[in-house]
Amino acid sequence: MPYSTVEEMVSMRPVGLDSSLPFTFSSHSKMTIGNLALGAGTALTVLSVEKHKDQEDQVRCLIRGQQEASAEVCIPVSFRGEFYECESEERFTLREIMSSSSLRSRRFRFVNATKCDRPLMLSPVYHVQAVMNLRKNVVKFPSSLEVDVVDVTELCKDVHFIVPLSLSEVHSEPNKSFPGVVEIIEDPETRSLFKCSWLPELRKNEHLIFHKKGTSPMILLSTLKSRKTPQYFLVSQQYGGRFRRRPREFNSVYELYVASIHAPGLKVSVTRNCEEVEEEGLPALSVGEQLEVVRCDRMVLPCEGKAGQKQSVEALLCYRLQESDDDDDDDDEDQVKREDEKEEIIMPLYMEGHFVEVLSDNRKYKLSDLGKEFSLPLDVKVVGRDTELEKDPLYGFSCLRIEAAMLEPTIQASFVHKPEYCFEIPTQWLSMSVYFTTDPLPWPKDQPPTCQVERITEVADTFFYEFRKRGNSDAEPPPRPPKRNMSFSAPPKKTKKSKKANKSKHQGDKSVPTKQFSDLTLNNKKRPPAPPPPVSDSFHACITFSKAIIIKAKAQLRLSRFSCHIRFLLKPHYGETNIQILIM
Repeated sequence: MPYSTVEEMVSMRPVGLDSSLPFTFSSHSKMTIGNLALGAGTALTVLSVEKHKDQEDQVRCLIRGQQEASAEVCIPVSFRGEFYECESEERFTLREIMSSSSLRSRRFRFVNATKCDRPLMLSPVYHVQAVMNLRKNVVKFPSSLEVDVVDVTELCKDVHFIVPLSLSEVHSEPNKSFPGVVEIIEDPETRSLFKCSWLPELRKNEHLIFHKKGTSPMILLSTLKSRKTPQYFLVSQQYGGRFRRRPREFNSVYELYVASIHAPGLKVSVTRNCEEVEEEGLPALSVGEQLEVVRCDRMVLPCEGKAGQKQSVEALLCYRLQESDDDDDDDDEDQVKREDEKEEIIMPLYMEGHFVEVLSDNRKYKLSDLGKEFSLPLDVKVVGRDTELEKDPLYGFSCLRIEAAMLEPTIQASFVHKPEYCFEIPTQWLSMSVYFTTDPLPWPKDQPPTCQVERITEVADTFFYEFRKRGNSDAEPPPRPPKRNMSFSAPPKKTKKSKKANKSKHQGDKSVPTKQFSDLTLNNKKRPPAPPPPVSDSFHACITFSKAIIIKAKAQLRLSRFSCHIRFLLKPHYGETNIQILIM
């Protein structure tokens, strides 16, 4: 669309100036700016808007000439002409276009030109919802429907219409509106978020009792990820069960660092051996060793980077705790001496490892106390069921994780035929339309029943993922191993394991020696050297067997190593099978 002034064109940008510049436009006619004359169709790129005190604002533009020559010119915003914005590479979604009045006045093309190559003008079509006086249902019709509408408000003052309300609008109603009987006009639209028993009964024309509104503190719990079908629960802090802390598991040093921020003095035990790799700064760890996290520090790697210089990376400083001998009675002086001789160990944050938290706490906690004394997430186990519940769904799980705590606007509701059995409806997570009826409450006046509120609501995994998306976590991703200078550095050397690991090594190892494994190839030829590591830190390997068996596996690859280790889980009794490995 044409613009008559530069100011009009700048003001019609879709978003703020900071993110909408630069953009390019041209003039339909010749432009004369001071001593400079620009021909019609000359492309000018707006770089910034220059504002000067007691002077007219100007736009600073870039003009590109022949042979990559360029010049800058300042144009007053009041400069008049017939200007057209040039087609740009900016991309917008339909939602962004429909939410901006300036974007709706512009022309667009599909990114995929096979759909439509011509320019498009996008206009929204709204759906109008209306209520008839003789019906309770809501009628929807598009705004593009060509009908004649006459305002008869003054003629229909005695006609009664119901007032449809969303759950959020019901929550904003005054307290005097509760308790009251409501009727459902439209079924809930988000049934997939909940797995509770009362949700299937929320149907159109069903009557409910809304007892009261409020804001309920709730806890989001999840079961172990190792379960085949993980479960999620939304639990009220009024839950009467008792919990005991469970040791947390960590799969990397970075996870240890994040946990130590909220729990100073964190102690963990190593659950899997780790070999020492000097070039990468990876220390040796043995199963059963205990570490105490001290602080985050920096370490210098022995290997050189791309520029041939030593690299400094973030690392976690820990104390390797000495195991005390139970047979010896150490006096206080020996104990103090052992504490002074704590062995320091430093691990880069990108190091993989397997650790479990060391806990000495055996107390039983209420759900409300756990959120006050500890940071989340927290692993717990229910050791005492809620006696007020007929069946406690949380009791019996070996481990539960407290993911988050939240304050949810809720409406305490019940069905008319069971007014004493109540449940809480989270208004932000369930969408349906209701209206207040004139039906009487199903109990004597001023004698409400004693309500039993459902304290545990099972939710679907979609609820958990949607909750995570709404959280908009700004946490940084874990660090990646630094890139090494591939032309100067040698392959990393695996040195000795920890002393404890060497002692526990089996003497009668019946497995095939490592050298024989390295010589196994498809054609019994000498294996070629391993290729340099790819850019990504994981890839998929597809293995095809001669007996028409296809297995997919995932192999983890360290960026700084020249070889990869692939672990496959195969069922026995396959016999001798030819294996072909295709690295995709």
